[in-house]
Amino acid sequence: MQLILSQSVADYLSGHNVMTLATQGIEGPWAAAVFYASDDCSLIFLSSSKTRHCRNLAQDARCAATIQEDYGNWSQIKGIQLEGRVIELQGDEERRAQQIYGEKFPIANPLGKVPSAIVKALAKVSWFRLVPEHFYFIDNSKGFGHREKIARKQG
Repeated sequence: MQLILSQSVADYLSGHNVMTLATQGIEGPWAAAVFYASDDCSLIFLSSSKTRHCRNLAQDARCAATIQEDYGNWSQIKGIQLEGRVIELQGDEERRAQQIYGEKFPIANPLGKVPSAIVKALAKVSWFRLVPEHFYFIDNSKGFGHREKIARKQG
């Protein structure tokens, strides 16, 4: 089953750039901020396999993530909370992820004019897809703690 995103949630995802990715490993829990690009309800990101969050994901693909701004008033808080699994991408899936990511972040576009330092850095990363299993949209403008569960489409 696939999640059904409303236009407002899809707009929120496309209008933000950074998710905080939470993982668990032998060293304990860990959180890391990573840039992402949305592909429907899944999130594409890149990272070095040497990072603590990637080492954790290699042992246990389950994770949680949040996307939000730094608000000064609780009634303005909006954001995403989700949990799911991360898949390392290869082949055609990896190339598609690079294209989606490059459209959002032109500095990483494999077809664009990318500085050589970025090309070298991108050659050392792995590409990942976070596939949500539970997905919530928080909107305190509708009341303190208002949390909307994103529904799954049958079939």
